[in-house]
Amino acid sequence: MNKLELMKTANEVRKGIVTAVHSAKSGHPGGSLSAADIYTYLYFEEMNIDPKDPKKADRDRFVLSKGHTAPGYYSTLAHRGFFPVEDLTTLRKVGSYLQGHPDMKHIPGVDMSSGSLGQGISAAVGMAISAKLSDDELSNESYRVYTLLGDGEIQEGQVWEASMLAGHRKLDNLVVIVDNNNLQIDGKITDVNSPYPIDKKFEAFNFHVINVADGNDMDQLRAAFEEAKTVKGQPTAIIAKTVKGKGVSFMENQASWHGTAPNDEQYAVAMADLEKVGEALCQK
Repeated sequence: MNKLELMKTANEVRKGIVTAVHSAKSGHPGGSLSAADIYTYLYFEEMNIDPKDPKKADRDRFVLSKGHTAPGYYSTLAHRGFFPVEDLTTLRKVGSYLQGHPDMKHIPGVDMSSGSLGQGISAAVGMAISAKLSDDELSNESYRVYTLLGDGEIQEGQVWEASMLAGHRKLDNLVVIVDNNNLQIDGKITDVNSPYPIDKKFEAFNFHVINVADGNDMDQLRAAFEEAKTVKGQPTAIIAKTVKGKGVSFMENQASWHGTAPNDEQYAVAMADLEKVGEALCQK
């Protein structure tokens, strides 16, 4: 996809996020919206995947370590063709397969159940090691592994245990992405428990680090992921500065929208905001 197509797709993903969370009357829109461009780039441009064969052996793997932003993940999977977009309105409802956090047993395209913060990156490191074993010793089936973390999530100690192992094992098939929107449920990450400097920390664990000044810009994301593919002998960490609640005027940079669902009036405003974005993109 070219940049404009990716931007249009990301806007549709955002509409799906807002619609799903509004329908559920609960969920996490802020971090889903900040990561929508990252999700879109991964699933529509970067990753080797096939919605018609979601379990193919050589597919690239994705682990949503910040599992509460499942609305963004589900909207991306739906728009990519893994399941019907209409099902997004069943989010968190009794009997729905679209639970509040990703469930690998019931949701097509989900490679790892997640939600307990800090644990997803450990699963991703295990997958990356497995790919190396497959490539070297078993069946020549190799793949890349991507995992998305929140910047509040990296306050968890397990993140750094996993990073230590990834650096030690020189997992150049692993890309760790940090959605650095600077907000978590209790406010600014600098006020709660600052993880800065994030880049220096990953460098200390033997990662190749790429800082992305605007993680909501497709050109910058493309440059980062293309660079990551050239790295040998090290895992890569992409630190992407994003805007929490991106695309919805009253949600942007507001920690209060970390885990709050819009009411009917707010939903109408949010969708109008996104419709305007879509119209502007269509005129380019």
